[in-house]
Amino acid sequence: RPASGHQSADSSLTSQTRRNPMTARSTRPSLPRVSLGRPATDPRVWPLDPKITFLNHGSFGSCPRAVLKFQRQLQDRLERQPIQFFVREFERLLDEARGVLARFLGAYANDLVFVSNATSGVNAVLRSLRFRPSDELLVTDHEYNACRNALDFAAEQSRTRVVVAKVPFPLRRAEQITDAVLDAVTGRTRLALLDHVTSQTGLVLPIARLVRELDARGVDTLVDGAHAPGMVPLNLNRLGAAYYTGNCHKWLCAPKGAGFLHVRRDRQKFIRPLVISHGANSPRTDRSRLLIEFGWMGTGDPTACLSVPEALRVVGSLLPGGW
Repeated sequence: RPASGHQSADSSLTSQTRRNPMTARSTRPSLPRVSLGRPATDPRVWPLDPKITFLNHGSFGSCPRAVLKFQRQLQDRLERQPIQFFVREFERLLDEARGVLARFLGAYANDLVFVSNATSGVNAVLRSLRFRPSDELLVTDHEYNACRNALDFAAEQSRTRVVVAKVPFPLRRAEQITDAVLDAVTGRTRLALLDHVTSQTGLVLPIARLVRELDARGVDTLVDGAHAPGMVPLNLNRLGAAYYTGNCHKWLCAPKGAGFLHVRRDRQKFIRPLVISHGANSPRTDRSRLLIEFGWMGTGDPTACLSVPEALRVVGSLLPGGW
């Protein structure tokens, strides 16, 4: 049965998000174990069409039944008492969800905000930074089209030059990636937009080395990590990129509309959300401007983000050893 059992959303979200999702599953009903010998399409777990062997979670993956039920409970809770939910409960619930996701990502919760997807995260950074005509923005020829468009738009607005590093494909060795990127750096390079896992070609870039080498040359890195969470191990504190954004709806299998943006502490004062709302002139001093502004960008359905801890728990329980 769905892992949330008979708990209401009121109790299940709060109790679950105060613990690590990997340990929470030991105290709640577990989902059926999935055989390693066949695709993970058990109809008890997934609402996928049973006639289709679905493999492409990297585009628009399915969300487990238990997570969808959890989200539905949250939506029902919101609609029962909308004022109470948004005014009195929402910020606490969002903080709890951010905390669980931050632990999974190896990050501090105060450096992490929810966005609707990685493309929104990339746009938030590029639209916040101010570039000069003399600056150069670096990208590879494997960059995801939507984010490349966002970079080109930012460059057009500031009359900045976009420099494209040509990464060969197929590769013979990882050094071909780092050589291509670093050889394109000049004294004018201001920012590098790099995929962690390339969408079109499926390359896992040596992102830690690239971030380190670019930082040594005075270049900030905006990592488009859309595919990375749940696919490759992440420790964002150790990585140290100025900006890292990713999706939760892909390999974490959270509901659609859940993504994140991680901003290094020394860069947070520069970053604003795409939607400027009440937080822009908030007198609050109990939390950072980053958390205040990204924490409320207008009325919407926040339950996809609030369901991320449940997605981590459910997907982590499908196979022995979890995440």
